[in-house]
Amino acid sequence: MHGINFLENREKALIAGKTNQNDVIKLMGNPHSTSLANKDTWIYFERTISKGKLIKLGQNVLKENNVLEIQFDKYGIVASKKIYNKKNMNKVKFSDKETKNDVTQQGFVSKFLSSVKQKMYGRRQY
Repeated sequence: MHGINFLENREKALIAGKTNQNDVIKLMGNPHSTSLANKDTWIYFERTISKGKLIKLGQNVLKENNVLEIQFDKYGIVASKKIYNKKNMNKVKFSDKETKNDVTQQGFVSKFLSSVKQKMYGRRQY
């Protein structure tokens, strides 16, 4: 278990236009994260993992994966709230392309010294 238990139930107690930041902290504690772009956006997480049955061979199974996003107005009152669960989260696709990094490439001297090191250690006899 990571985050807050029963996040969906606690989210229902938050009323847009009435609940303020202090009420949210009393109910849910300090936010797990805040938005980088807007400090008035708080984020809470709930993640529950359990051991799988015989079919899954005891591997971990994700039961709950909820994220609550709360946005406050300039007075600290809840303006909007959104809850995301594992069914309606977007699947992220990663590109197979690789980028070339010129900064970390070895220079001529580094390559030469590493090849000398390999030859030196390669000829050792134990």
